[in-house]
Amino acid sequence: MNAQLGFCTGNSGDPIFTETFGAGTTNVELPPGTTTYTFANTSPNDGFYTVSSNSNWFGWHNITDHTNGDTNGRMLIVNADFTAGEFYRTAISGLCENTTYEFSSWMMNLLPASGCGGVGIPINVKFEIWDNTDTNLLASGDTGDITGTSSPNWQQYALVFQTLPSQTSVILKMINNGVGGCGNDLALDDIVFKSCGDSVVIEDSSSTNITNICEDEGPFTTTLTATPDFTIFSSHFYQWQESTDGINWVDIPGETNTSYTALAITATTFYRVKVAEDIINVNNDSCNSTSEIYEIRIVELPKAPLSNGDLIICENDDTALTVTTPIDITVNWYDAPTGGNLLLANSNSYKPNTTGIYYAEAVTQVANCSSDTRTTMQIEYLETPEVTDETITFCENTNINIHANPTNPTAVTSYLWNTGADTESIEVSNSGTYTVEVANNSCSVIKFITLTQIENPIIDVVESEGTSIIITTTNTGNFLYSLDGFNYQSNPVFSNIEGGQYTIYVKHQDCNQVTTTQHIHFHIPKFFTPNNDNANDTFNLKGIEFYNSSQVSIFDRYGKLLKIAINSAFSWDGTFNNQQLPSGDYWYIVIVENQKFTGHFTLKR
Repeated sequence: MNAQLGFCTGNSGDPIFTETFGAGTTNVELPPGTTTYTFANTSPNDGFYTVSSNSNWFGWHNITDHTNGDTNGRMLIVNADFTAGEFYRTAISGLCENTTYEFSSWMMNLLPASGCGGVGIPINVKFEIWDNTDTNLLASGDTGDITGTSSPNWQQYALVFQTLPSQTSVILKMINNGVGGCGNDLALDDIVFKSCGDSVVIEDSSSTNITNICEDEGPFTTTLTATPDFTIFSSHFYQWQESTDGINWVDIPGETNTSYTALAITATTFYRVKVAEDIINVNNDSCNSTSEIYEIRIVELPKAPLSNGDLIICENDDTALTVTTPIDITVNWYDAPTGGNLLLANSNSYKPNTTGIYYAEAVTQVANCSSDTRTTMQIEYLETPEVTDETITFCENTNINIHANPTNPTAVTSYLWNTGADTESIEVSNSGTYTVEVANNSCSVIKFITLTQIENPIIDVVESEGTSIIITTTNTGNFLYSLDGFNYQSNPVFSNIEGGQYTIYVKHQDCNQVTTTQHIHFHIPKFFTPNNDNANDTFNLKGIEFYNSSQVSIFDRYGKLLKIAINSAFSWDGTFNNQQLPSGDYWYIVIVENQKFTGHFTLKR
């Protein structure tokens, strides 16, 4: 509401006069007697006007008219005269006596806020309502200064007045309060006269102005009451009306009381009352006003939701069942096709915890009307196979069976190894990393098996050191050693071993394959005791007979050769020419395959 002016504070009737200035691409004149300004076929200078569909002059806002739906709609464009005065008048007839009316019009200051250096003259218009004799002023009001804006801005102004007894027509005048110059340029459109009455509300017993009913809950009956606020009328006469669209109205015969009972409603229907202060004006649309509207909305039952498909998914998959509905329809989920337990409300998706069949019901946001049927949705959770990665060792030159070994084998439908095999286990002979995809239909896991080969021992050297045999390997491992192929030990040193030719056996403790080599073991004793006690009775070089060439010579301390043997076993009992030699040290020269050993030993009696 603007200062000195005012809108109808109650309900208005339908417009009884409207001026939109028509439509077209050419500029036109107002009817004779409408204005004291001069018509301009192009740009209007000070004191000129035009009726046009555009305002593209003088740097003004270039606008279209205000009337909704117009194509090339025209508006009145006024460039104010240098002196204040009337620029528009029109006669309005067909009014009712002793009746309150609202006059309104849309206006715009065409000069942008930046025009005329930012100091343009504002527009300021006075509205006057005179009787048809043009002698009695019934009402007037000023818009006050309307300054320029940075963007086009249509504003509505109104004036309320009451006709006198026997008065059925008036004269509308618009007067420019300002003077011409740089500014004071206006556009005007959509002049409307309509009756003005009390604010009248239509309510039911619950004090509401709308009732939403599902179509399967009808027919619906309710009693409506019209309640005025007495701001304008001191008495009230009614005519009830109904409509199927809220636009086109028909009178309900005989319904003229404050209340009305709508009976057995099965389709959406709108209700209102025409109101007048005098009974003779109730059915005169130039004199009456209309109330607020009451709506009985019959809401159509929604169709069942559209399924987006059943689901067969893995047990750890978060995908939910989903349905599609129109934008104003929500969905409730149940565990039964009818009745049952509500599982989730107001959601187009539902994530059950268990395999099963679930039901989606469409519900309108208005009135909560449910679909006749529910959409059946099924979800099946597939058990995911469970496997454990493994690191396995195997023996060199052997094959090994490796297994997927799921903990829930009944859930498995297929296997696929990185070798291409599709069985639960495969036989392999090479080290490396093997993978197997273990699947239950589309649900699968990958198992990794790291296979490491155990190397067989590689014998580097076998040495005799005194009575001991020492075995050395070029690689390391948990090896076992044997001189007979049956009795193994973890120590590579064999002690107190008689001379002789031996097969050396070496294997890994976890494997069966044995590495072997031949070793001739002999040693030169430090003493012997030829006393017939069966212990060290001879100087015996056991094992020397296994060499390809050998020679053993025994001497006394004076260098006398006592015994010689070539390429044969050697044993001396401490005699020479069948005579026992005395205790003492004796010397030897031993040549084995071109390797010479010299030293002495002791004979003890």
